[in-house]
Amino acid sequence: MLRNILICTTQVPFTKGGAESHVAGLRHALIEAGYNAEVVALPFKWYPPTEIMRGAMAWRMLDVTAANGTPIDLVIGMKFPAYLVAHERKVLWILHQHRAAYNLWGTPFDDLSMYPEGVRVREWIHHCDGRFIPEAKRVFANSKTVAQRLKRYNNIESEPLYHPPPRAERLHGGEYGDYIFYPSRLEPQKRQELLIEAAKHLRTPVKIVLAGDLRDRKHYESLIAKHGVRERVCLKGFIAEEEIVELYANALGVCYLPFDEDYGYVTLEGMLAAKPVIVPNDGGGATEFIEHEQDGLIVNPEPRAIADALDRLHADRARAPRMGERGQEKLLSMKLSWKNVVEKIVSAAG
Repeated sequence: MLRNILICTTQVPFTKGGAESHVAGLRHALIEAGYNAEVVALPFKWYPPTEIMRGAMAWRMLDVTAANGTPIDLVIGMKFPAYLVAHERKVLWILHQHRAAYNLWGTPFDDLSMYPEGVRVREWIHHCDGRFIPEAKRVFANSKTVAQRLKRYNNIESEPLYHPPPRAERLHGGEYGDYIFYPSRLEPQKRQELLIEAAKHLRTPVKIVLAGDLRDRKHYESLIAKHGVRERVCLKGFIAEEEIVELYANALGVCYLPFDEDYGYVTLEGMLAAKPVIVPNDGGGATEFIEHEQDGLIVNPEPRAIADALDRLHADRARAPRMGERGQEKLLSMKLSWKNVVEKIVSAAG
């Protein structure tokens, strides 16, 4: 009988995002279902690339068969290299692999190939994933996008297993105001720069609200100044949960522009708040829930195309509610639940 469950993940110290919320949600759901569940996280460092190898070997060397004399009945692996951990009863729910060795390789977001040993480490990562992921009793993926990467790069089959976003219970619809909301950590891969530049091409009086942690506020402030859009773009930085919920509720629409995202909480949260969601055609998991012109707009990741999408929503004030309500209805019909996640993972353990 399964009783004690260990969730294995990695953590970049002083950084918190969707992955951390995901892991916390799983632990809470397991505890609610009556299991003893604990999270084990090792710090992850990706530079220089040899540190990636050291981190992976640390996970392989860990003995997670028991803790303080208590047997560990099931291990759930989440992020690279934590999912390489050895255990006779291991189920993987892969948030993402080491993306710089896969879908980010050769893109502007690749931080591996710039090192002389980058190619060798990339091959080593592929070897480790190909050898140790199949040890698992079952492999689940965070989304269809992540499942497709596993199949494409490693020829490993996995089942997409969706879960509700952290704010699912608190989100609600409201007015359709005069602003587009983009809530996410501000960093290059989320591409808020595209939305800031798009603001200078807008023809309607629609505004843009950016909210989320940012390490380099001066960079984004300088972009706003460079494009002359101070009257258009509000850079809020970190804000309280209550304000985020209200900004979702009263937005004209939600914009989310990441490159090849794994899952994309912002898309789901925008839909639950009954807002049309504007996503890029290379957005990966952030895009797979959106049907163009039905519950959102799928655009080229280019400032003029983004500006055109925003203008179209603002110019036709009846359109946003129709699209938002369709998106909300579609997502609610999927019945995403943590109960389903727990049942799937535990049953897969055998």
